[in-house]
Amino acid sequence: MRCTYVMRVWLPDRPGALGAVASRIGAVGGDVVGIEILERGGGRAVDDLVVELPGPEVVSLLVREVQQVDGVDIEDLQPVADALHDPRLDALETAAVLVGASSAAEVLDALCQHAVRTVGGAWGAVVDLTEPALCSGHGEVPSVEWLVAFARGSQAAAAAGPTGVEVEAVWAPLPAAGLALVLGRDGHPFRSRERRQVMALARIVDTRFRELRAAEARRAHPSAAGTSVPGFVGGGAAGA
Repeated sequence: MRCTYVMRVWLPDRPGALGAVASRIGAVGGDVVGIEILERGGGRAVDDLVVELPGPEVVSLLVREVQQVDGVDIEDLQPVADALHDPRLDALETAAVLVGASSAAEVLDALCQHAVRTVGGAWGAVVDLTEPALCSGHGEVPSVEWLVAFARGSQAAAAAGPTGVEVEAVWAPLPAAGLALVLGRDGHPFRSRERRQVMALARIVDTRFRELRAAEARRAHPSAAGTSVPGFVGGGAAGA
């Protein structure tokens, strides 16, 4: 029975490097059914390859074959439950869920859950940086104190300029809401494309959260309930 894996590889950023890796995958009976370029720089590229294999028994052989390609390293290899895994489709579906949320609480919960799935995180949280407080969480979320410290530290580091340090957590601000999204995982850092995806999802939710909070405030205002006037129906006097 064929199975699907996502293999994250470092390879030389030169013509033919990806073809050499694909050739090795084909040598064990596998097919490359998806490619996502996560990061490029310093003469190296980091790619996610969605690989379909004849079965899990060839995984170790696949690893040995790919590692024989000069300059190529495997950072991670994970099975994919959905054989039709498509990162671009995942991102679009996540955006649709976020835009369709019907309450401020729902959109924050959806952001945590779907951002984790879209970028491959282990956990996700939305925190209020001023309280501080946890607004929503998915997975084994660290303490509020750690989340706030990480977000504030990352904000200060970004203002100072690029550091080149790779971390296994990523954050994005929701400035209109006064909140921050923080995602984390173990084993491998977030890459440039993944960080941009997190920022884009946060911008969508920041706008939607503001709209939903405004709608909730209007519904809660006493004038929203209206008043009842005897003998008055729909703008005309009763019996008119």
